[in-house]
Amino acid sequence: MNINIFKNNAILRGKTPLIGSIIAGILVGVSLLGIVIPQISNADFANIKNASYVVKASNETKKANKAIKVIITAYSSTPEQTDDTPFITASGKTVADGIVANNMLPFGTQIRIPSIFGNKIFVVQDRMNKRKSDYHIDIWFPTYMEAKNFGVKTAEIEVLES
Repeated sequence: MNINIFKNNAILRGKTPLIGSIIAGILVGVSLLGIVIPQISNADFANIKNASYVVKASNETKKANKAIKVIITAYSSTPEQTDDTPFITASGKTVADGIVANNMLPFGTQIRIPSIFGNKIFVVQDRMNKRKSDYHIDIWFPTYMEAKNFGVKTAEIEVLES
């Protein structure tokens, strides 16, 4: 009779690692969900008001150095329109209202698009796919629908004095 008790305990001990492995697998799976499922939405970034790289409106009107005719499109922070870090620009900044992408102008360059946005100032903080021309500006919008509704436009931008 004692032999059967030891055999049963040996069987139970053999299954304990299996149960522990299943529990560990579940914990790892739940942890990975926190990484895979984004915790922040595109709209959350539209409300950033104190970002140091977003130019605030002021009473002082900046002068334009030059005007350049460009194609203007829009993008949002979706993986289909960006790389694998859709909320981080090529300059390392977090996306926000007033950010544009361009391959010709240096990061930090301030521009206006008067015919579309009046005196609103945009800042170049992102880059575009290399197949896009230097004369192409991509404006960040908080949602895919806003970017899509913007469409494609041709306009002059004003490159502002630094």
